[in-house]
Amino acid sequence: MTEITRLDQNARRSRAVIHGDTVYLAGQTADDRSADIAGQTRQVLAKIDEMLAAAGSEKSKLLNITIWLADMKDFAAMNEVYDAWVVRGHTPARCCGEVKLALPDIRVEIMAIAAR
Repeated sequence: MTEITRLDQNARRSRAVIHGDTVYLAGQTADDRSADIAGQTRQVLAKIDEMLAAAGSEKSKLLNITIWLADMKDFAAMNEVYDAWVVRGHTPARCCGEVKLALPDIRVEIMAIAAR
C-alpha cells in the first residue's frame, strides 16, 4: 500500500499531500493581501516553490495548475508574473477562472499537482 504523507497539517487541511510520486498542493494565497495582483501572484508562486521543495519536488515537475482570480481583469498582469516563473518546456496543464474567493482582499489563489 502506498503511504500518504501530509505536510503542514491542521484540523481542516494539509498544505501538501504526497501520495507515491505525486504531490498535491492546497490552494495557496498571498500573506500580504495589500499587494496588487502581481505582488500577490509572486507571493503565491514563492509559496508553491517552498511547498514543492518540502515535498521533494520542484516547478519543472508540475503536472497541473489551477488558478482562481477574483477578477479576470487581472489575467494579463497575473500571466506576466506566471510566465516569468514557469519553466519553459515543462509547462503544466493549466486552467484559470474567475471565482469569489474566501476574503475580499485575496486576488489570486493557486492549486498545483506535481510529480516527485
